[in-house]
Amino acid sequence: MVLVSPELVEDHLDEPELRQAYRFLERDREVRAYFRMANVMAVNRMMYNDHGQVHARITAGSALHILSMLLEAGETPSSIRDGPCRIEDAKLIVLLGAYLHDIGNAVHRVLHHVHGCYLAARILDRLLPEIYDDVELMVQVKQEVLNCIFSHDEAVHCISLEAGVVKVADGTDMAEGRARIPYRKGKVDIHSLSALAIRSVELEEGSERPVRITIHMDNPAGVFQVEETLMRKIATSGIAHLIEIQEFVDGRLLKVERPRGYVLPRRP
Repeated sequence: MVLVSPELVEDHLDEPELRQAYRFLERDREVRAYFRMANVMAVNRMMYNDHGQVHARITAGSALHILSMLLEAGETPSSIRDGPCRIEDAKLIVLLGAYLHDIGNAVHRVLHHVHGCYLAARILDRLLPEIYDDVELMVQVKQEVLNCIFSHDEAVHCISLEAGVVKVADGTDMAEGRARIPYRKGKVDIHSLSALAIRSVELEEGSERPVRITIHMDNPAGVFQVEETLMRKIATSGIAHLIEIQEFVDGRLLKVERPRGYVLPRRP
């Protein structure tokens, strides 16, 4: 069992390409400026919760861990199935898609999944040539990353396993007030109460499905956050059938859920 946290990503940077890409993202001034502006727009001007660099790290770590569990369970990433990507490329796609998925908030919260694509494309055009010599492979990786960014919106049905992983991982960043339903800071309502009720989120192998997400809460108000954020993301992720959820309140098991939802299309 692992805790969803900003440090988790560091445990999944085994391949040189992943370490190189992560270092680039963490140090790049343009990327950091987009995150700062994302929180200017979301936090300062709209009084929403954090959508900046800490959220990027948390989502990236959660996504890479979920991907590792699915790989262990025998699932094949879409980029590998459709070729010519390898395992390390699929991991890179997930890392980049998860880390950059919310930078579109630097333009506006509305349609931020669309804005994120054209902002991320500029970054990827600088980063990917440092990793790939093969232009065709580089283009596929870039487009798969953009697909992950576009697809993280709840209304978009994922068409790749990688995008589904990023979308679900996005929903797991909800502990200690870090809810993925944007809520107005300082306002007391079901959104803020449910966000503050969640203490921790953990990932482990499930009993019936490859991935179990365990959520620990102080009170049942946290169920609202789970239902309105995580479950809605899982429903359009294409990987709902691979995930189960446990919810605990004060250490007591409240419910177990085995979500249903859209399933990724399979090649005939």
